[in-house]
Amino acid sequence: MIRQLQRCIFRLVPHIPPRLPSSQAAPPFFLHRSISSTASTIPPKPFAVEDYLVAAWGLTRAQAAKASKKLSHLKSPSQPDAVLAFLSGLGIPRSDIAAVVVVYPNCLCASVERTLAPRVAELGGLGLSRSQIARIIPFSCRYLRCSSLRRTVGFWLEVFGSFDKLLLALRMNNTMLGVDVESVAKPNLAFLQQCGISACELLGMNLFSSRLFIMSPKSLQEAANRVEEELGLKWESRMFRRALALVAFMSKEDVTRKIELFQKFDFTQDQALVIIRKAPLVLPLSEEKIRRAMHFLTRHIGLEAPFIVQRPALFMYSLERRLLPRHWLLKVLREKGLLDVEFDYYYTAKLAEKIFLQKFMHPFKDLVPGLADDYASRCSGKAPSGDALLEI
Repeated sequence: MIRQLQRCIFRLVPHIPPRLPSSQAAPPFFLHRSISSTASTIPPKPFAVEDYLVAAWGLTRAQAAKASKKLSHLKSPSQPDAVLAFLSGLGIPRSDIAAVVVVYPNCLCASVERTLAPRVAELGGLGLSRSQIARIIPFSCRYLRCSSLRRTVGFWLEVFGSFDKLLLALRMNNTMLGVDVESVAKPNLAFLQQCGISACELLGMNLFSSRLFIMSPKSLQEAANRVEEELGLKWESRMFRRALALVAFMSKEDVTRKIELFQKFDFTQDQALVIIRKAPLVLPLSEEKIRRAMHFLTRHIGLEAPFIVQRPALFMYSLERRLLPRHWLLKVLREKGLLDVEFDYYYTAKLAEKIFLQKFMHPFKDLVPGLADDYASRCSGKAPSGDALLEI
């Protein structure tokens, strides 16, 4: 019986290879154990998010350091690699994708299957082409996890009437995609319409204007009342909408300080209000810009306050790149006896650059060597050192 069991065991056990030559002999047991132990104690190199963002996404080291703080939970590149592949597949330029990551690093954690692909399909359902979706995604990444994105994009498309206008609005303020349409956007649009302001008109006013769409309806109505009470601008006024887009984001104290600032430069309170009503964009100008403009206009040009009050656009022009170079050019032409007509100063200041050159540069550039180059240099902010006008 025992012999039969032995024969069965030998048949079941695999064939044992012949003894290795001495040169290939296995290492002694203690050495094998030492090598195995050493190999097992060397941990794999950890995933460095910051290095990955620089290498794969093209972020600068500073940008990657900041973004990586919000991605410390990532242990491998598999998830962000999938996001990169998906967005690149839509035709979004790598530079645009990197710009999104800088602002909203958590987009790298979005699931392609559960979030990105369904949202892209929903946007396509609105009639957007693949190229349009690729253009809008960089502005909507932070809202891709919102199930309401399709409805919000569709709402604003209808409001602005075209994809290009919607894209312009999102460039200025992409938080419009996160607004509550029923309780905020619709009431604000209805109120603005009562004021005679359309959504498309509001877009091009200033960088803040699109924020009127998403502020609380109560705050918007209070701002409109302040424009009328503090500045004396009626809703029917052409400048009311421009003032509203600024006053809505300024405190009453800020507006008062601006009026007082103009009074420091020898304007009466009524004159200061006229300036603001005619050119609401003077409201965000710094005291230094207003001071230097006043010094130049009154001391060098010889203008008086009443003249400036009626032409407040003079405060808006660049002193270094427009007013000073044009003043210099006209002065040179007069000194050379090439201008025998005294032009109204405001006329020469407000002319479009192309027309100004046609009238005051092209006819004389061959008569005064270096005139064109000197003027171009001054317009670029490179006026010669020692120029008395630089001391304004």
